[in-house]
Amino acid sequence: MSSDTCATVRDAGPREAADEKLIPPEPVSSSWAAVFSLAVGVFGLLTAEYLPTSLLTPMAADLGVSKALAGQAVTVTAAAAMISGLLTASLTRRIDRRTVLLGFTVLLIVSNLLVAVASNMAVLMLMRILLGVALGGFWSMAAAVAIRLVPAALVPRAVSIIFSGIAVATIVAVPLGSYLGDLAGWRSTFLAASALGVVTLVFQLFALPRMAPQASARLSTLWEVLRRPGFGVGIVGMLLVHIGHYALFTYIRPALENVVKVDVDALALLLFFFGVANLVGTLVAGWLLEISLRLTLVLTPALMGVAALGLALLPAGRVGYVALVVLWGLAFGGVSVAWSNWATRMVPDQAESAGGLVVVGVQSAIAGGAAAGGVMFGMGGIITVFTVSGVVLLASALLIVLRVKAPLHRVMN
Repeated sequence: MSSDTCATVRDAGPREAADEKLIPPEPVSSSWAAVFSLAVGVFGLLTAEYLPTSLLTPMAADLGVSKALAGQAVTVTAAAAMISGLLTASLTRRIDRRTVLLGFTVLLIVSNLLVAVASNMAVLMLMRILLGVALGGFWSMAAAVAIRLVPAALVPRAVSIIFSGIAVATIVAVPLGSYLGDLAGWRSTFLAASALGVVTLVFQLFALPRMAPQASARLSTLWEVLRRPGFGVGIVGMLLVHIGHYALFTYIRPALENVVKVDVDALALLLFFFGVANLVGTLVAGWLLEISLRLTLVLTPALMGVAALGLALLPAGRVGYVALVVLWGLAFGGVSVAWSNWATRMVPDQAESAGGLVVVGVQSAIAGGAAAGGVMFGMGGIITVFTVSGVVLLASALLIVLRVKAPLHRVMN
């Protein structure tokens, strides 16, 4: 039986049959309003996470701290998201999933509201930790909840819609935050983010159905999931893909300035094109996943690797370089969607725990990729960063081809 063969209760062994009983039954109809409410939630959470990036200078001046310290408002959010991603499934295992998701949206509202009125850096940091709890928990549950909102054949499309919130936030959060900050001050920007959270909460109250907890996840479940056949090597492949990307992305500005030779205005436009391509890639991935999960897992790092090596080694000219940047953004748009789908298909009986491990892997890769990129940049400049990262991305595609299982959704009979 190939890795793409669909497992069923009918032909499963005793262990697999026991696991199948824990898989949520496939919904008869689609709850697309609920899916879009989750996309809005992801957008609100990621926008709030990115806001300090565009508001760093006025925040630091107002609170009387250095820009370096103010920048840690992003770091503590990411750290809290990692921990929350790991613990959410086990700590909330007896709570209706609708209630848990609504609770995370409430944390988003409270965090932004109290950041807006924070009188010192300590309060602001605590509220940013609160945001990280919501972010990590919400993200870890997103794909697992999608399984319960639409039929199996439509899950890839649903996950791509949910994760499109990430791409949209990437495009608009920093420029919009900067604009609103200049217009009305940084505190008003966080108040606006809190208001967005209120709108999201109302939407979710009407759209999300009740979803009783299905799996009895505990902390030990995380280790059990990692030990499932094929899951650990898949996580290694996922880490390599994300490390390769974030080593590149951390240094995208010097790359565009030194290789593509763009000025400040053209740089902003090219980054916008990159973000739009990322959004398009996220949505296209939903369609491609319905054809083949394996193809999507392999194609995305392969295209990013080609783009990276092209930018580093080819005399492509300005038009060619712009095309390579757009290709890179388009390919990366499918990465989060593909790996979230992969995790839920590999362990559908513990999809939330699998999602938590994916969150931790991605957040770790962001830090690891940035650090590795920094070392390479110091040793050999931007060409070295793009060359080595391109090789890593192509190697990850080869690893996925040779070793990573890509199962279909399991069917309940």
